[in-house]
Amino acid sequence: MKKKRVFTGTLAVLLVLPSASIVSAHPGRTDANGGHTCWTNCSKWGLEYGEYHYHNGGNSSSGSSSSSNTSKNKSSSKSSTRKSTTPAYKSSGLKVYINGQKISFKSEPVIYQNTNLVPLREIAEGLGAKITYDKDSGTIEVTKTSNKVTLTIGSKTVYYNGTSDIASAAPKVIKGVTYVPVQIFAKGLGARIEYSSSSNSLKISI
Repeated sequence: MKKKRVFTGTLAVLLVLPSASIVSAHPGRTDANGGHTCWTNCSKWGLEYGEYHYHNGGNSSSGSSSSSNTSKNKSSSKSSTRKSTTPAYKSSGLKVYINGQKISFKSEPVIYQNTNLVPLREIAEGLGAKITYDKDSGTIEVTKTSNKVTLTIGSKTVYYNGTSDIASAAPKVIKGVTYVPVQIFAKGLGARIEYSSSSNSLKISI
């Protein structure tokens, strides 16, 4: 019986010693994630002072977490970029007639901010108006006889013979084509405009 007791005690010591060794290899308490920050004999365990590491074989140090966060931020940035490039305009399918003649557009009219925008040059030429464009300032002048309309790309402010007014939408350059609200021709050049929602057509006469 005494021999059995001694053997049992020896076995117990052998079982306890490895466990003690494991604990001493990772000084300090672990947090809820199974890891902690190293403040003691860090280089001994292949760690840097103040480095966070896991005891349960999970993700490594804070560097991995930082990398993950950076990756998420890049992904979020790409997603934001994709949203910002979505066009705020769409093709309207609008049919335009000037003095009874249908205009064949190289670039179709669009809807922007609930406003019909039409290609400036083709409409102005159809009305017999002259266009002057200052590329540096983005200023456009449309003149016909004694009437003059002055617009600026990106601005809703319009001048009719020097008197300012606010248009429903600002002139825009879309794929190299300048678009303007169709209403400016009625007010600025004395044109008459008639819109038919049933046929989605616009008749301009002057």
